[in-house]
Amino acid sequence: MTDHLIEIFSSAQGEGPYIGCRQVFVRFEGCNLKCRYCDTEHAIGSHPFCTVETLCSEEPEVSAPNPVSVAGAAGYIRRLLDAAPHHSVSFTGGEPLLHADFIAAVAERISARFFLETNGTLVDELKKVIPYVDIVSMDVKPPSAAGESLWDRHREFLATAAEKDVYVKLVVTADLTAEEMSDTCRLIADVREDIPLILQPVTPKGGCVPPKAEALLRMQEQALCVLRDVRLIPQAHNMMGIR
Repeated sequence: MTDHLIEIFSSAQGEGPYIGCRQVFVRFEGCNLKCRYCDTEHAIGSHPFCTVETLCSEEPEVSAPNPVSVAGAAGYIRRLLDAAPHHSVSFTGGEPLLHADFIAAVAERISARFFLETNGTLVDELKKVIPYVDIVSMDVKPPSAAGESLWDRHREFLATAAEKDVYVKLVVTADLTAEEMSDTCRLIADVREDIPLILQPVTPKGGCVPPKAEALLRMQEQALCVLRDVRLIPQAHNMMGIR
């Protein structure tokens, strides 16, 4: 089995409650959504090579021709895990669940904790990898970002992900409505009200800008009336200049 990857590298998690934890990141091509604020060039076929960080080699990076085999990807990941202790291996994208079979095959070859960063819409694919995943970082995509209503798909996804360590992340733009915030809170509370909600001010992209500080605090207050754990956390990797 082979698949198209963008990069495999070691860095610190820049978002959510695990911010700062050292991870091996495996970034896949492709996404089933087109969010206004997307910050990744993930189009299928746009990366003839996968950039691989080596750490333990004289060359800091190598270029592996796409598609990459399961054995090849597992080998690159193990080399990074062996070079230094890591909290977990993060499968990210794009949308990594478009590659669920590949993820499951790689996970079977590695002894590590696995972290899934997903847009929370592909529940059937989640079910293929949930036995291997320890932590699920699930984005909620409101209509103002995705251009369509995804609430029903998000609700089914979260109900499945809730058997693991899961949190929900909402990228907050100035266009986010009070109704969308209310729908997000109700979505989470319907599954379990102690699931953390991370409010992440958008990093300006594609005309999207974050709300002012006062509006962010009002959003957090609104959410805390429904949920037990609501946190404001920006994208730290952009602040630190790391990928």
